[in-house]
Amino acid sequence: MTNCNHEEEHAFAAARAKMNMPKEEEIVSLSTAFKAISEPSRLKILFALRQGEMCVFHITEAVGSTQSAVSHQLRILRDNHVIKARRDGQNVVYSLADAHVMALLSLACEHLNCKF
Repeated sequence: MTNCNHEEEHAFAAARAKMNMPKEEEIVSLSTAFKAISEPSRLKILFALRQGEMCVFHITEAVGSTQSAVSHQLRILRDNHVIKARRDGQNVVYSLADAHVMALLSLACEHLNCKF
């Protein structure tokens, strides 16, 4: 390994990074949440729900999938606290869990269009 020309500066940066690192269980939770939203059909559902709450029928229509496939993906998103569900009569309507999910989707879109 070669010697670093900025030993003190980099050592300080590494110590600061280590000190500010989330706990291991938080890293695992974050990783699980990112896995939940990274699957393309689930991501489509999230973008559909950015427009407001919807029932399974309308989500299916918006994303162009089957009701059973959408229901399966909704369960995964709900289990990972990315979306929430509420009963409205005989229907269940889904929405994004909170503003953080909306912000994350918006930020991801901005990053996608960013020119490095």
